[in-house]
Amino acid sequence: MALVEVQVPDIGDFDEVAVIELLVKVGDTVKAEQSLITVESDKASMEIPSSTAGVVKELRVALGDKVKQGSVVLVVETAGASAAPAVSAAAAPAAAVAAAPSAAVASTSAAATTGPVEVRVPDIGDFKDVAVIEVMVKPGDTIKVEQSLITVESDKASMEIPSSAAGVLKDIKVKVGDKVNIGDLLAVLEGAVSAPGPAPVAAAVATLAAAPAAPVAQAFSPAPAQAPVATAPSAPAHNPLGHTAGLPHASPSVRKFARELGVPLNEVQGTGLKGRITADDVQAFTKAVMSGSVQTKAQAAKAPAPASGGAGSELGLIPWPKVDFAKFGPIERKEMSRIKKISGANLLRNAVMIPAVTNHDDADITELEAFRVLTNKENEKSGIKVTMLAFLIKACVAALKKFPEFNSSLDGDALIYKQYYHIGFAADTPNGLVVPVIKDADKKGVLQISQEMAELAKKARDGKLGPADMSGATFTISSLGGIGGRYFTPIINAPEVAILGVCKSQMEPVWDGKTFVPRLMLPLSLTWDHRVIDGAAAARFNAFLGQILSDFRRVLL
Repeated sequence: MALVEVQVPDIGDFDEVAVIELLVKVGDTVKAEQSLITVESDKASMEIPSSTAGVVKELRVALGDKVKQGSVVLVVETAGASAAPAVSAAAAPAAAVAAAPSAAVASTSAAATTGPVEVRVPDIGDFKDVAVIEVMVKPGDTIKVEQSLITVESDKASMEIPSSAAGVLKDIKVKVGDKVNIGDLLAVLEGAVSAPGPAPVAAAVATLAAAPAAPVAQAFSPAPAQAPVATAPSAPAHNPLGHTAGLPHASPSVRKFARELGVPLNEVQGTGLKGRITADDVQAFTKAVMSGSVQTKAQAAKAPAPASGGAGSELGLIPWPKVDFAKFGPIERKEMSRIKKISGANLLRNAVMIPAVTNHDDADITELEAFRVLTNKENEKSGIKVTMLAFLIKACVAALKKFPEFNSSLDGDALIYKQYYHIGFAADTPNGLVVPVIKDADKKGVLQISQEMAELAKKARDGKLGPADMSGATFTISSLGGIGGRYFTPIINAPEVAILGVCKSQMEPVWDGKTFVPRLMLPLSLTWDHRVIDGAAAARFNAFLGQILSDFRRVLL
């Protein structure tokens, strides 16, 4: 056994960057190239990898510390053999730095080449059994690290799954229509170079020409990265001197961020130091694509969509009318955003497949609105603004507990009754409708729910919602807030079995048995799946929900 100090490698032209996250603790077993800490400068954030495998014996940095190249991050206890590559790399003579880049690449590839390598599905968020909708490679293809292999699609989004290694594709283990999960075997590569190489110190102490052992393929792959969105294995901090290898100039954290958003980094113009791509650059590119002002190469390569609507032949319907609108007058054609394309397909499926019925009702929220206004005055200094939707979420949780079939899902001929209460709420964004989810709403108060809603709504507007932020809902509320309208028929978000639509409240004269009195009434529209719920249960649900909103003390019962 040996004790090895793990130091900060070359992180570019940055001096004394701040530690913003500790990713390991004393006692953890770490692998070579596993991320240890996250550091941040005024330009970007990046992850610092381990130069060797072993057990963490001591942490030498804390949150807020400033580190630079050569700073000791931690001490690991390694087996004698495992420390050798790091030591030899660190002791490499300076003459190696002057070696030709092509010779170093060849040496690196030879050192990293292995036998058959299995490529598996990485962490793709809180998704289970996602469908393979496209296989992008075939046996015999030469695969590069981060090259997209397949495209998968859930009911929320589609994403490309990248390769974690480079090599020749020997066998593809999935086909269109298969369901995959994290860890499932995708492909087998021959002559593969795995992404996490065994000699990370080479990347930390030398340029590309100096690397005597296998660096991470993500840092030195000679081909541009594709556009996967799934989370891939961690990679070391970017070596700016290795930028000539062709990979876009960005840190691992920015690469991960780009993958999550599906952004092809090789199409992003970096504005950071020496052309480094920052998180802001990725966000700006995403907004430009979503607004239609920029088109990715992948989008440009796709054939144009049909003029309007679907054919309808799958349902035995007559063809959708195809009209040359330009002959009647001036027109402007705008492609729908990615969000609208995905949500549109899901809504069509749900509207066709679910026998939905909608109940309309009104709830008296006069006292609740007065309490909400008072609460906001009392909590003005906290900065948390309580909305009626936060009260609605708590009220719906109480109703779901009393009527558990509304918190269930169909699974063949069986019903899955969920013992958790995750409430989705529809959020309007410039690019379309998204549904963030408040997890475990039954365990949170109205103030905490209001704060989480504000944070999720901001992420939605900024295009930063991740898959985990939009998955797992058991019931959804679609609120038109103060926009207007009276009632509407919201479409159920499968595999949920009900959704509540809420419109603008307004003062109305209500008969109290003696006279008409002004009351603030909130229109409710409950859509439910008739396969699971009958009309009587729906009426009782709405009535109970109205009782809670009219006297919120009932939520405690």
